This record gives sequence, C-alpha cells and structure tokens, in this order.
Amino acid sequence: MLHAPWRIVLFLLVAGAAVMVVQAMAAPLLLRTHSPLGRLGAAAVVLSVALAAAHLVTFGLARWGSWEAVGLGRKAARPRTLGLGTVLGMVTIGIPSLLVLAIGWYSLEPGGEGSAPAHALRLALVLLPAALWEELLARGYLFSTLRERWGSPVALVVTSVGFGLLHLENAGANLQAVAQVIFAGFWLGGILLATGSLYAAWLAHAAWNWTMAALLHAPVSGTPFSTPGWELRDSGPDWATGGVWGPEGGVFALVAMSLTLIYLFMRRARRGES
Repeated sequence: MLHAPWRIVLFLLVAGAAVMVVQAMAAPLLLRTHSPLGRLGAAAVVLSVALAAAHLVTFGLARWGSWEAVGLGRKAARPRTLGLGTVLGMVTIGIPSLLVLAIGWYSLEPGGEGSAPAHALRLALVLLPAALWEELLARGYLFSTLRERWGSPVALVVTSVGFGLLHLENAGANLQAVAQVIFAGFWLGGILLATGSLYAAWLAHAAWNWTMAALLHAPVSGTPFSTPGWELRDSGPDWATGGVWGPEGGVFALVAMSLTLIYLFMRRARRGES
C-alpha cells in the first residue's frame, strides 16, 4: 500500500489522464452539442465519468480505498440519507434568500420567454453531474486519504481551500465570494462527515445550485442562467445579497450554513455516532 502523499499524487495523475481519455472519447458528442447549456452538461458528464474511473483505477494501483471508504457504498445511499442531503441543500440557500427577498434587497421581476418547468428540468440534468464531478474531486479519494493520514480537520481545510480556488475564474470572484465558497466546502465536508455519505454531499451541492438557478432564477457562483418567467433582481448591499455572485455570496447564506452544520452534528451526537 502506498503512503498517503503518494496516493494523493497518484490520484491526481490518474484523474488528469482519465479526463484527457474520456474527453477524447466524448469529443464527437461534445462537438455535436450546440447549445451552451448542452455543452455545459456534456462537459460535466465527461468530468464525472473520468473522476469516477480515476477512483476505481487508484483503488487498485494504490491498494488502498474503496467506494465505501469514500462515502459511495451501498449504506451511504440509503433513501433517508439522500433525502436529507437534498433538503439541506434547498433549505440552506432557500431560506436566507427568502429573508433577503422579504427585507426588500431582492425583488422578483419579469424575465425572459420560455417554460420555467422545462428549464428547471434541463438545469437538473446539468447541475447534477456538475456537482458530482466537483464532489468526486474535492471530497472523494483526496478527502478520504487526507482524513485517514492527518485527520478530519486537515482534510476539511485542504479540500475546502482547493474547492474555493476552483472558482477563482468565475465572473465576480472576489475575496468575499471565494471565502464564501471555501466555507461552503466546509459545509459540504461537514455533511459528508456527519452522514458518512458522499451521495448526501453531492445532492446537497446540486440542490443548492438548482434552488438558485431553477427556483430563484439567480446566478450560481457568478454564472448566470436563463430566466424564463421571472428573475431575481438585486438592489441591496453585496455583503447581504452576494452581488453578481448570487445569493450564496451573501452573509445570510453563511449564517444558514453554520446553523445547518450545528444541527447535523447535534443530531449525530444525540444518536451517539462517533
């Protein structure tokens, strides 16, 4: 079995190679996909497949790790756990957004043409694989290896900072926005630790993004999507509304993430789980 630092290097090398191989295999599909939303979804599927393959290859080459070890075993996919992750994602960003709306710093204004339900479905098909590849990269094999060798606090810090840096090139990325994404990394890592399920963290991540894009018609990490029917207009201070970054960049979202983490670990303590 390889030592932890070498397992990390191995996984990153295998992941890079897997992305190139899967991208090359999927190139004809990507070239035939003309709509921006379609390209985004196809790219997310490619990255998800590549990173899942990288996990499988690294399990064998490093002689350490399994789907259970990274929170992707059968037990981690229990319906109750999956439902908890989904609800946490929707509630944790939905409630603070509604509070800002009630204050008057957000308003719902007429949006573009098109079907909002159809758009919501298309967004689900895009945002599910988009969240999956980010979770596989940030909180899959790397997180498990760091946790096994150096403990959960180190795993949380390293992967959350890396998660924040992934978003540096997004529109509107500033110190506040990236700091919020880093804290979101702690939040998602906390869900993984509290539930033992990377599925739960993935669905929380996807539901969080889908709530902003499909229900609120707001930007997601600085990325705007279509707004058929209505759109969320921002007229408040950036520290509260998130500005061009979207609701997840505001302090209300930070408070909500903190409260849900407290709930999760109090729930875990009541059940006497280690």
